[in-house]
Amino acid sequence: MSNLGTLYGLGVGPGDPELITVKAFRVIQESPVIAYPRKRKGSKSYAHRIVEVYIRPEEKEMLGLVFPMTKDQTILDREWNLMVDEVWQRLKEGKDVAFVTEGDPLLYSTFIHMMKLMKELHPEVEIKSVPGISSFNGSASRLGIALADGDDQVAIVPARDDYAAMKKAIEEHDAVVFIKVAKVMDLMITVLKDLNLLDRASVVTKVTSEEEVIWKVSELGDVELEYLTLMVVRK
Repeated sequence: MSNLGTLYGLGVGPGDPELITVKAFRVIQESPVIAYPRKRKGSKSYAHRIVEVYIRPEEKEMLGLVFPMTKDQTILDREWNLMVDEVWQRLKEGKDVAFVTEGDPLLYSTFIHMMKLMKELHPEVEIKSVPGISSFNGSASRLGIALADGDDQVAIVPARDDYAAMKKAIEEHDAVVFIKVAKVMDLMITVLKDLNLLDRASVVTKVTSEEEVIWKVSELGDVELEYLTLMVVRK
């Protein structure tokens, strides 16, 4: 089927709309369908909010895909198949679909599973990704921290409730960016205290966006942190 549309995984950066690439901007302009993840009916995703300044809704089909927040594999499989089918319906009409995702589409992104499943169910579809600036790059810039120089080693680590693993990650690298850190902040503070590195860590929420907040770890107290929060530890 030569008249199929192309599926694009579109990285739209960490939050500031000016940090999308020229190529991402072009694909947004040229794609009749803009797909975006959303948590519940009617709510805009973070990625959607980043790009909406560049979109005239009357000229596009805005395809919101509700991602299931569950670990039940049966529900996950069903919902994912429904989402892929929604996108497939547009592609088979010859329409390009730009799936927007914050950061980079191939780095801890919802697009990764969409791409895998589309390849599995509809291998004839052409899939392209447009790289984006990640929250790690954005955080280094906003904090004025060089993540790596010379032979320095950097790790990107999903934070989890495992003291030994989190401690080891810091010990073995010159810089570590911990993502999804909000849910285990107490543990991370304990690790930093034990390594005497509290003053070498910063926490950033929604980096580069208008809602950005930056803390030193000592300032956190009882702050309720949002999901889009990361920690940078630079020794």
